[in-house]
Amino acid sequence: MPDGNETPAPFAVTPRAAEEIAAIATRQGRPGAALRVSVSAGGCSGMQYGFDLADAPEADDLVVQQGGVSVLVDAVSLEFLAGSRLDWHEALMGSHFKVENPLASSGCGCGVSFAV
Repeated sequence: MPDGNETPAPFAVTPRAAEEIAAIATRQGRPGAALRVSVSAGGCSGMQYGFDLADAPEADDLVVQQGGVSVLVDAVSLEFLAGSRLDWHEALMGSHFKVENPLASSGCGCGVSFAV
């Protein structure tokens, strides 16, 4: 149990998101591939999340392990994602990765873009 003095993880991945990453990689014929989570300028709120499979980490990547899969976040994107959590969200309108970002001051309705 945290004692209140522990530093939060720089980026966390839920077990459900890890399961979906493994399933996507397998469907695409790339078992063992990692999910790269990135942030770039754009979207309706100013910044947008990006998701892509990667075969290997870059030198400056944070590598987060969860449930046998890896999630990669580059150093620049991590500045906008510090303390965030990646989850998998299922709804009637579709399923997608969802970033719960404590640094976002606002976001769009689709959850893909945000402002800091």
